Amino acid sequence: MATMEPTQIGQTPRAPQGIRPLTGAGGARDGHEVAASGPVDLDAAIALGEALVDNLGHVLLGTSGALTAAAVAVLSGGHLLIEDVPGVGKTVLARSLAISLGADLSRVQGHPDLLPSDVTGVSVFSPDSTSWEFRPGPVFAHLVLVDELNRTPPRTQSALLETMEEQQVSVDGESWPLPRPHMVIATQNPHSQRGTFPLVESQLDRFAIATEMGYPDAATEAQLVLHRGGKFALGELRPICDTASWLEAQRATESVPVSPAVAEYAVDLCRASRSAPGVRLGASPRAAIWLIRSAQAHAVLSRRAYVAPDDVKAVAIGCLAHRLVTDEGEESVRQGVHIMEALLEATAAPRP
Repeated sequence: MATMEPTQIGQTPRAPQGIRPLTGAGGARDGHEVAASGPVDLDAAIALGEALVDNLGHVLLGTSGALTAAAVAVLSGGHLLIEDVPGVGKTVLARSLAISLGADLSRVQGHPDLLPSDVTGVSVFSPDSTSWEFRPGPVFAHLVLVDELNRTPPRTQSALLETMEEQQVSVDGESWPLPRPHMVIATQNPHSQRGTFPLVESQLDRFAIATEMGYPDAATEAQLVLHRGGKFALGELRPICDTASWLEAQRATESVPVSPAVAEYAVDLCRASRSAPGVRLGASPRAAIWLIRSAQAHAVLSRRAYVAPDDVKAVAIGCLAHRLVTDEGEESVRQGVHIMEALLEATAAPRP
């Protein structure tokens, strides 16, 4: 572990070299933590998105929808939630993303005894230096995989709320910035399986997009059992960029123009979800923001320099369905799909 500067007992703990605390709430970050100013290169973002989908396709066979959702999350700067049964490649997707993006991957296995400090880090007293030292947790990585998040209780789920929204960790009155870019991929098992805790509403709302992997078809499954694709192909996977290029691609994606009519259409979808029959909690204003940002990413993947209504339609279910909570109180990626399909049919889209 990196060396620590000594502090007096009772003072704010110090972090290892390379991780500096923020100057305060909303304060300035270190220069390497924020994107550099300057012109953006949309063509480079388009090339990165296409290369990423192609690279992932060599490992994850027959899962085009999940690959598109992952690429949208990468380009938009959002977090990805994957709900599916065990053994369909959720962890392989996360590992493939990390290799493709040239990013460090940190993995957290969800279980009922997992503590918040196991995720974010903890301050410990060092007898050798007679000081308190902050030891960063696994969340201090460019890409964090939280496997089976819904096997952890709400107390531990809450450890991710600040990290996913504010890109920082607060410990003992001090805030520590996370590396940029920063992306959380969480998997959850279907709620019908044993030992699961439903994700709380605020946790679900932190995920920009959700998807399912799905079972492969027979031909694809035959390829997998012959060690073609899947985790057996990870050793041959090569990076298509580094984290600096990834961050620049996010900046370029965020610059894709959105017309007022398209923005109003996205807001109309979110507002309609709040009054839809059987919905107890609809999409939040945060959801509307991520719907537009995801639509910008979809436009980039479509090699388009503006956001069209079709981009909003393409990502609406992935962005909004998992956020809906019905009167029955069951949160599920699949549950909200039918509601969103009906809302897409009922909500008028602007002319392109």
